[in-house]
Amino acid sequence: MNDERYTVISADCHAGADLLDYRPYLDKRHHDEFDAWAATYVNPYEDLVADTADRNWNSERRLAELEADGIVAEVVFPNTIPPFFPSGSLMAPAPSTADFERRWAGLRAHNRWLADFCEAAPGRRAGVFQILLNDVDEAVREIRRASRAGLTGGVLLPGTPPGSGLPELYSSAYDPIWAVCEELGVVVNHHGGSASPPLGDEPAARAVFMVETTWFSHRALWHLVFGGAFRRHPGLRLVLTEQGSGWIPGVLDMLDYYHGRLVPAATKASTAESKFGAGLAARMGERPSRVWRDNCFVGASFMRPHEVPLRERIGVEKIMWGSDYPHDEGTHPYSREGLRYAYAGVPRDEVAAMVGGNAARVYGFDLDALDAIAAKVGPAVTELAEPLAQPPADATSPVFAKGASLRVW
Repeated sequence: MNDERYTVISADCHAGADLLDYRPYLDKRHHDEFDAWAATYVNPYEDLVADTADRNWNSERRLAELEADGIVAEVVFPNTIPPFFPSGSLMAPAPSTADFERRWAGLRAHNRWLADFCEAAPGRRAGVFQILLNDVDEAVREIRRASRAGLTGGVLLPGTPPGSGLPELYSSAYDPIWAVCEELGVVVNHHGGSASPPLGDEPAARAVFMVETTWFSHRALWHLVFGGAFRRHPGLRLVLTEQGSGWIPGVLDMLDYYHGRLVPAATKASTAESKFGAGLAARMGERPSRVWRDNCFVGASFMRPHEVPLRERIGVEKIMWGSDYPHDEGTHPYSREGLRYAYAGVPRDEVAAMVGGNAARVYGFDLDALDAIAAKVGPAVTELAEPLAQPPADATSPVFAKGASLRVW
């Protein structure tokens, strides 16, 4: 941040190739299968067949729209469907070994495309690459390859929803993944919406999904904490993105309570309580709030005003704002207004950390280089200090929705 403008880095954006543009990134032995698959594939997502879908892959358009929104760099999560997947879910059932092989090929194609997409805007995109959890050795190989390819956004950790048939995330089966991420300094990202079980087609399914999806995503935190991943790999870093942030203080209090209750109980005579804590102290180590302080961050996306007063309990140095571009629920093209709505009245150094400084530190952006761009396009310090009187009439982000925060219009 310079004296007059903020350097804004969105810690939550999404991109992907147009369907047929993945073909050159596939190994040639998969080209015929890809042609057959693509010829019959029907995209289930309206935004990926709309006239605006090219925001996912049109580099020049994307840079222009983000700059107009006051954003100079982005962490890029996937968005479009990788080859050979029936939907956007990385946990969609794969009936056979051959299906898994094709899906791995599809994810590698996406990761290769993403590396080129990031190279098209040097220093301004940190690409988040994808893996599957069905083959830990293959996941480790892909983490090494993607890291060498310059994808600095880290790895996207899939969920293990009920019915997936995979070990839970607390399982030591995933230790080779945590080990290679610690070794290479690769950030582990867990994005909201990636851990929910299928809910069927009943009318209530979407409403239930909305109620439950963030909770299922939060589970990665307590699974890795109680599973001891951070004790065995103290350099491991976890980012929880687009899951909100207001829940964090209460959940940390709850996890500390169980840690403080079960660990001592395990040292006592054999009781029902002691059985629940057996082996926990040796496995997980520090209390959860300490693990959060040392190892975890939140991609808070379009942070809501009622979450901002909790920033000290969350940790100002842990919070990374994101616009969720190009999603309809994101703040584009009203990111400046969204930032004003959330951060007006907050000390300037804290705003600078949450809207850019923290993301630069976690994902390795060069702030000095980005400051030069922000000097031309970043939101003014005086602008964000001014409270927003009314939301834009045509804004689609829920950050502006009445009832979405404790501040009432």
